[in-house]
Amino acid sequence: MRYALIGCGRISSNHVVAALNNNLDIVALCDIVEDNMIDKILKHKLRKDIKQYTDYKMLLKEIRPEFVAIATESGKHAQIALDCIDAGCNVIIEKPIALSLNDADEIIRRAKERNVKVCACHQNRFNKSIQKIREAIEMNRFGKLYYGTAHIRWARDYEYYARAKWRGTWEQDGGTLMNQCIHDIDLLRWMMGDDIEEVIGLTDRLKHDYIQAEDFGLALIKFKNGSYGVIEGTTNVYPNNLEETLYIFGEKGTVKAGGEAVNIIEEWRFSDYLDDAKEVKEECHENPPNIYGFGHSKIYADVVNAIKNDRAPYVDAEAGRRALELILAIYQSSYTHMPVKLPMNTGSTLDFSGMFV
Repeated sequence: MRYALIGCGRISSNHVVAALNNNLDIVALCDIVEDNMIDKILKHKLRKDIKQYTDYKMLLKEIRPEFVAIATESGKHAQIALDCIDAGCNVIIEKPIALSLNDADEIIRRAKERNVKVCACHQNRFNKSIQKIREAIEMNRFGKLYYGTAHIRWARDYEYYARAKWRGTWEQDGGTLMNQCIHDIDLLRWMMGDDIEEVIGLTDRLKHDYIQAEDFGLALIKFKNGSYGVIEGTTNVYPNNLEETLYIFGEKGTVKAGGEAVNIIEEWRFSDYLDDAKEVKEECHENPPNIYGFGHSKIYADVVNAIKNDRAPYVDAEAGRRALELILAIYQSSYTHMPVKLPMNTGSTLDFSGMFV
């Protein structure tokens, strides 16, 4: 399958490795900085004849790949995705899928119209720990769900933002909830039933006065199934990343996934005793080299299979929209000091420009 990668920055190596692990034919790379492409070719020992482009539209026109990954700055995801879809390409989009609900809806609509597959790259859904919890959810082992919590306690310093001027801007990124916390937020919504009735949020910029958006966020969520959710996210932890955790509390079960990126199970308690907690913890323990984990290769394998078998990806564009919608609802609630009802039909990070001025 002919594959191209658009965007060769911080996360791109995970995409290259995933493409190689899935035997994709990497035919082209694209980045506005040529050295970024050269770096990936050398680092991963790619073929020297791989085409290099600084203009993705030219890549699409000349190469016509079957499968494209988009790993640019967040604010460019939507337009590039739409151009790829119009060119007949199947697409995997790094999080977030877009920065506005209108753009996300257009991606979904146009993908259906052109009959191509679009995947939102929420790779942590493929963590062993998360798959084990999802299995328990689908088996109804928790019984009635009471509430779930997501805690993302990380650190980002001045150098992180200085390396890429788009980070922390409303036009191209959003704040910690949209960038660093979106994976755990996606997992919480997915596990607790997806359908949300109401969101109450608070955000602030406590430390990073050189960015536009938040570095701290809290939210309370009321799900339509009667359960609740709690979100706590920050990039203010001293001196470095502490944890990313997901708790699920139910009538008959309690689970905690933890580690730096919800990659291990720390608590596994169920009234049915269908499995041994110690064995589950050992089975699901992963030690990834960084916060990105091992999920990219698995999510690529799923997309390839979806393309070959003409089915929806496991993490489709609608899933990407739901994660985006929840974060925009938190922003809206913080901005208006009012609860926000879901579903939301419109909303964009640009709506909150100047929130912390």
